[in-house]
Amino acid sequence: MPRPTAPSTAPPAVHDSLVLEPRDVRFDWSQLPLHWIPDEPMATHTINVLHLLLPEGERWFIRVFKDALPMIRDEQLREEVLGFIGQESIHAEAHQEVLDHLLTQGLDPRPYVRQVNWLFHRVLGEKTGLTARQRRENTIERVAFVAAIEHFTAFLGNWALNSPGLDRAEADPTMLDLLRWHGAEEVEHRSVAFDLMGHLDPGYLRRVRGMAVAGPLLVHLWVRGVRFLLAADPVLQGRIRPTWREAGLNSRRGLLPDPVRSIRSGLRYLRPGYHPTQEGSSSQALGYLAASPAARRAATR
Repeated sequence: MPRPTAPSTAPPAVHDSLVLEPRDVRFDWSQLPLHWIPDEPMATHTINVLHLLLPEGERWFIRVFKDALPMIRDEQLREEVLGFIGQESIHAEAHQEVLDHLLTQGLDPRPYVRQVNWLFHRVLGEKTGLTARQRRENTIERVAFVAAIEHFTAFLGNWALNSPGLDRAEADPTMLDLLRWHGAEEVEHRSVAFDLMGHLDPGYLRRVRGMAVAGPLLVHLWVRGVRFLLAADPVLQGRIRPTWREAGLNSRRGLLPDPVRSIRSGLRYLRPGYHPTQEGSSSQALGYLAASPAARRAATR
């Protein structure tokens, strides 16, 4: 895949031309093997954690943004938020279908997914018994969490668009299209949550607090998810345990994102002048969305 061109470092005041289109993509998982990166169960399941986290996580994004809609005073930003909601709804359903397919292959994801649901509903959900001012503060705080998580999903999306190692390893083409279609849309809408957070609270400390909570939480959930999937894999029967050494080897082969670059990405988010337009390439993302088999089928329906 071609490398993205370097974007401008100056954050735009308004996204004059950003129109987010929900693409009603569909995928056929009937032929997807359990280890869709051949002979690479750890790399396969490290990426499969996305399917564990994203269905309920993106439904939570939608609930948070719907709570924030009445607070938005900028009409362009409101349209971007509505487009974001539409895209995230389709993302959640696409990854849910992969979870359903894993179940038919003898890998039951439901014990882990129940824990994820509890986190997003009970811990990160809307609190009851709050005053109007407290509800507003709670919503803005959750928007900051979404903005921090969206920073990492954009990082992962940019990686997926520039991951020839997966092609060299002959990864399943349908799964590659899902990852790159989703990754391209994450790059496309990478600024929306950040701009919404700044619109509701331009203070720098809100951004730091959002990353301080979301960053470690995401790492914790991911590590636990990899351990769960490898232990639940009916083919492996618990013979493989994840290690950081193996993750590093897989990243050097281009099968996984580089953990060090992931950390550096999180640190970039904390720079006072940071804006998500400094990450990835919108033109590359839109180029893939124009070529994606699933997106092209959706455009003809």
